[in-house]
Amino acid sequence: MPPASFYFSLQFAHAKFASDNAFQEAAGLSVELEVEEIREGGQNMYKHRFPTGAKYGNLVLKRGFVSQGSKLAVWCQATTTTDFSRPIETFDVLLRLLDSSGFALATWAFLDAYPIKWSLSDFRAQENALAIETLEFAYSMFRRE
Repeated sequence: MPPASFYFSLQFAHAKFASDNAFQEAAGLSVELEVEEIREGGQNMYKHRFPTGAKYGNLVLKRGFVSQGSKLAVWCQATTTTDFSRPIETFDVLLRLLDSSGFALATWAFLDAYPIKWSLSDFRAQENALAIETLEFAYSMFRRE
């Protein structure tokens, strides 16, 4: 039986916000091989297709809005509003899919991740919904550990 996708853990390696990593959703685990198409002179039936490298999606994390004391949110704000006078601080992100006893069935490492987008869900007085914070990260690559 395939494992349930709702039981996972997330960790920012070597970060100072280890307790600030509870998320309700993680998305963006995708990679595709980019190809370059080249036409051969006189050959109109097809194009040659050559691999050029991997293309990764962004890692998107969602959680209930943390209003105070979030070192992760402070890092995200500092990075997304940077003036580039200092290098952007990156962290490896470890995403683990867990079984019912908390044992890691699979682990993915997102290397050199940094925040590129922060957003907060809309406020609607007519709905009884939680404020959801969305953090989006770029990274150099991911691999299954």
